[in-house]
Amino acid sequence: MNIGIFTDTYFPQVSGVATSIKTLKDDLERKGNSVYIFTTTDPHVPDDAVEPNVFRFTSVPFVSFTDRRVAVRGMFHAYHVAKELNLDIVHTQTEFSMGYIGKFVARQLKVPTVHTYHTMYESYLHYIMNGHLLRPYHVKQFMRAYLYHVTAVITPSDRAEESLQRYGVKQPITVIPTGVDLTQFKAAKNPQLREQLGLANVPVLLSLSRVAYEKRIDKVIDAMPAIVEACPEVVLLVVGDGPAREDLEKQTRELQMQDHVRFIGEVDHSEVPDYYRAADIFVSASDSESQGLTYIEALAAGRKVVAFAGEYTNSLLDDPAIGTTFTAQSELVHQVVNYLKHPQAFDDPAPREVKLRAISADLFGDRVLKVYQDATRRFQDEQTLRDEALDDSTLKG
Repeated sequence: MNIGIFTDTYFPQVSGVATSIKTLKDDLERKGNSVYIFTTTDPHVPDDAVEPNVFRFTSVPFVSFTDRRVAVRGMFHAYHVAKELNLDIVHTQTEFSMGYIGKFVARQLKVPTVHTYHTMYESYLHYIMNGHLLRPYHVKQFMRAYLYHVTAVITPSDRAEESLQRYGVKQPITVIPTGVDLTQFKAAKNPQLREQLGLANVPVLLSLSRVAYEKRIDKVIDAMPAIVEACPEVVLLVVGDGPAREDLEKQTRELQMQDHVRFIGEVDHSEVPDYYRAADIFVSASDSESQGLTYIEALAAGRKVVAFAGEYTNSLLDDPAIGTTFTAQSELVHQVVNYLKHPQAFDDPAPREVKLRAISADLFGDRVLKVYQDATRRFQDEQTLRDEALDDSTLKG
C-alpha cells in the first residue's frame, strides 16, 4: 500500500507520538509498503536537509505548547504531492493542522482516513488559559466533529477507547497498543554511559518523558528524601525537557536533593535505549497516560517499572517481575526501595517475555495493516452505495 501519515510531531521532536509513528513506519516498510510522512517544519531540521519520504509544511509554535508546532499553510500542496504519490490511505495522527490537511487530502483523493487518537485532552486543559477557557464538554464536541468523516479509529488503550465512546463517537474503534522495536533495546550502543555519568556503583532511578506538569515528576522528587533515607546513594535521572523543568529544579534545591536528582535534558532519540539500560528502575507518577510508551520501552530494556496506579498501568504491571503500581507516596517509596534492596527476588523472565511479544513492532504493524484493509473495504462499500444513490437520483431527475 501507499500510506500517507499526517502528523504535527515527528523526529527530531521527542515524544511518544513521534516514536510510535517512526516504529509504525519502519515496520510497514519492512513489510513492503511505501510510507510517506506529512509533517511540520522544525527549527532543528535545516531547510535543505534530505529526509527520504518526509514532506514538511510551514509551521509555527503551538499556543501554550511552544515545543510543538502547527502547520499554517500547505493544504493544496499536500494534495498535489499525495496525488502524485497515489496514496491508497491517509492515516492522521493529530486532530490539529496536519490532521485537517490529511482529511482534506483523503476527501480529494477519495481514499479512506484512519485516525489514531493518542492524547487524553481532558488532562491537558490547564495549558489553555490555566484551564479557564476550555472544559471537557469542548473536548467531546471537538473530537466528535473531527472524527465524523473518518472511516476508522485506532486507540492505544481501552481507556482511550472508553473516552471516545463516552463522547458519542460512532466510527469503528480498534484498540492497538503501540509497538516497540525490541531490537534497539537488546544491547546498549554505549555500555559505558552509567560509568560516564559517574553512577557505576550507585542505584539509579529514571524518569524519561517530556518534562511537563501533567507528568507529575514533582511527586517522584517529593518522594526522594524518603528513598534516600533508605538507600543513601540513590540517584534519580530526569531525562527530557519541557515547561516544568525550572520549577522541578527549584523543588530539588528546596528539598536539598541536588546530589540525588540530576537533570539530563533532552537527548537524541538514538541515545534513549542507553538511558533505560543505565537505570535500575523506571519511575513515573503520571496520571494522564492513555498508554505510557515509556513504560513499554523500559520493559523492553529489561527494567522494572514503578508507576502510578490506573486502568492501563494496573493491567500492564500485573506481576512484580515486570513492575508495580502505587497510589500514595508511601507506596512509591516502599516499592522502589523494595526493588533496590532485593533485586534478585523478582527476576523471573517469563512474565516480561509474554508482555514483550504482545507489544512487538511486528504485531503492531500487522494489526494496523488489518485496520487499513478493513477501512478500505468499508470505504469502497460506502462509496458504491453513494454512487448508486446518486445514479438513482439522477434517473429520477
